[in-house]
Amino acid sequence: MATIDYYFYGASPFTYLGNGAIREVADKHGATLNYKPVNLMGLWEISGAVPPGQRPPVRQRYRLLELQRIAEIRERPVNLKPAHFPVDMTLADSCVIAIAERGKDPQAFLDAVGKGVWLDDLDMSNEAQIADKLAECDFDPDTIITAAQSEDTAAIRAANTQAAIDADAVGVPAYVLNGEVFWGQDRIDLLDHALTTGREPYKAG
Repeated sequence: MATIDYYFYGASPFTYLGNGAIREVADKHGATLNYKPVNLMGLWEISGAVPPGQRPPVRQRYRLLELQRIAEIRERPVNLKPAHFPVDMTLADSCVIAIAERGKDPQAFLDAVGKGVWLDDLDMSNEAQIADKLAECDFDPDTIITAAQSEDTAAIRAANTQAAIDADAVGVPAYVLNGEVFWGQDRIDLLDHALTTGREPYKAG
């Protein structure tokens, strides 16, 4: 069975837009999807990327075009100017880790968090909002949030970040199959093709 390491930051619009698509591809091929939240700033420090607000205006404008195109293709509505963005997703992403560490599926929660930011104008750094989303997805908020705030969970997130760096992930979302990195939700089709053909992984050098 194939395994896909799924590196993401929950507030990324591209994580939100591609979250359903990567799950569909994993399910299609019977692949295991390992949810691995990262510290995005730590990843960007290595890849040379900067937050959207620090990019040249032409790149900021083009990003808004891309979000609209992708939202249409993915059939996922998106608010181009959410009320709470940028937002610190450390706790929400750590809840994903806590869910996965308990052998549960974090897909619905991750999707709910993304919708909270990019559709419903919620502050997903707020513990009460996170608790509401956990409850909506049939998780016990107290148990998951307590685990999410532990040192063990913080260590897993740090290890995920380093693993993404080691895999040459430029940003998020990034998907790693057999050591080959696919950066961006627009590369999901290429990942699907790799799984379909069973080809050997490509290497950078």
